Amino acid sequence: MRRTQRTAGAIVGAAVGDALGAPFEFGPPGAFSARFPAPGAGGEMCGGGGWDPGEATDDTQMAVLVAESLLERGGLDLPDIFARFQRWAAAEPKDIGLQTEDVLTNGAPWDLAAAVHFQINRRAAGNGSLMRASTSAVRFAAAGQAATMDAARRIAALTHGDRAAWEGTAIFHELVRVTLDGADPLAALPGVLDLVPPGHRERYAVVLAPDWHPDRATEFNGAVWPCLGSAVWALRTTAGYEDALRAAIDLGGDTDTVAAVTGGLAGAYYGLDAIPERWTRPLHVPLPGCDGRVLRLAELVRLARRLEG
Repeated sequence: MRRTQRTAGAIVGAAVGDALGAPFEFGPPGAFSARFPAPGAGGEMCGGGGWDPGEATDDTQMAVLVAESLLERGGLDLPDIFARFQRWAAAEPKDIGLQTEDVLTNGAPWDLAAAVHFQINRRAAGNGSLMRASTSAVRFAAAGQAATMDAARRIAALTHGDRAAWEGTAIFHELVRVTLDGADPLAALPGVLDLVPPGHRERYAVVLAPDWHPDRATEFNGAVWPCLGSAVWALRTTAGYEDALRAAIDLGGDTDTVAAVTGGLAGAYYGLDAIPERWTRPLHVPLPGCDGRVLRLAELVRLARRLEG
């Protein structure tokens, strides 16, 4: 499979998972299969919960903002990414994480806002930095292991003061890099875990272990550990992009983000052509604060190619 198929698969796959999972957010386990019991029958991009059919949420919107900053600034410009996030938040998107919103609006400068939030709340290990990481993972993959994991941590730290969120995002970046190179991300996991600082390694080792199941999670899957673990579980226990997304959404809870992370990994693994056309056709990504722009499949594929370089 050509690398371009994998890079487009990672970015489109994450966006599709986001839009597919959004109507089921905070619902019970099994809701997706209860409504769509026959795989491949169609109609799954149903909308609901305030979302139009095929509409991507803040997960993909923020991923696009990161991508456009990386491309327009010619590299990692953290103040610019933060400013883009702030303009987006000020435009009142349909959905924005509570922690992310507080960090972007607490008045602190870009390099202190997340730390201020963490000092006050002592809880900042949500999946909000992981959810938007597909585009940066593609952009930094060619730079190698150290560079991609470093970039992941630095971008995550813009909104998440807890290093656990940084490490989860870094693991995702590295898994995407390995997959884009044509290797097996599941086989790479032990080596990736060795790159995680000891204070965080054990917790990630638990949720990324071959015998772990999301039913064993000790936190809601809005937290970074079970979110990433659930995405890896969905990839490990299924045999295709569509089945992986069904498994991820059927877990319930934070379905858009779990499906977005799963979609990024599965899209990179199986490639763009594995993503059902009935899911990509209605896909669209509104960009609040960006003059009414809406990205569709062609724009996302073009974005992926530009990010690949």
